[in-house]
Amino acid sequence: MSKFATAGLTAALAGALMLGGCATYTGQTSDPNDPNRTRTGALVGAGIGAVAGLLSGSDATERRQHAMIGAGAGALAGGAVGAYQDRQEAELRRQMAGTGVDVHRDGDNITLNMPGAITFGFDRDDVQAQFYPVLNNLAGTLREYDQTIIEVAGHTDNVGTASYNQGLSERRAQAVANYLAGQGVSQQRMITVGAGLTRPVADNSTEAGRAQNRRVEITLVPIQS
Repeated sequence: MSKFATAGLTAALAGALMLGGCATYTGQTSDPNDPNRTRTGALVGAGIGAVAGLLSGSDATERRQHAMIGAGAGALAGGAVGAYQDRQEAELRRQMAGTGVDVHRDGDNITLNMPGAITFGFDRDDVQAQFYPVLNNLAGTLREYDQTIIEVAGHTDNVGTASYNQGLSERRAQAVANYLAGQGVSQQRMITVGAGLTRPVADNSTEAGRAQNRRVEITLVPIQS
């Protein structure tokens, strides 16, 4: 990547973060037990979502790293990357055991698959109250292991129109990112993406398959020098 391209992406990311920093966490719920219901916090808003488009592609990880390092984030080097992610993965597997959240490792990236059935109600985009403890634990780990970029991606099944599902996937990704931000996870690390119905992991012709496709995935990408 050229010096000019890196500088341009960094500027775009910084601008989007400034927009997101002006937002307020609304919680998207009236539940009085939601610890973030009245807390102001940084949200990953439309500006961050726009940057996600710049970060997509075969060299997405490299471009994310350049952008975050350019913004002053710390970076891991060499063998420290794998060891860092090993520790984070072990902690996440311990925390997510028995919650219904699957933890998957792909190289140095860690992905958490959060099924829609435990995260959201049918056709809803507000996080279910019973899922708060899971996200609270996750937020604690993300705060501790802060040398990663956090991509929050929403996915749907193929029921309904493509445009409706695209919007729903974006709102669900946003809701999870908002909650994590309300728990103190830095907004500067988070990017929200809505994939709609375009990335199924199972057969949409069966209810079981559609249930698997309704999900939010959180991918943790180490910031490397």
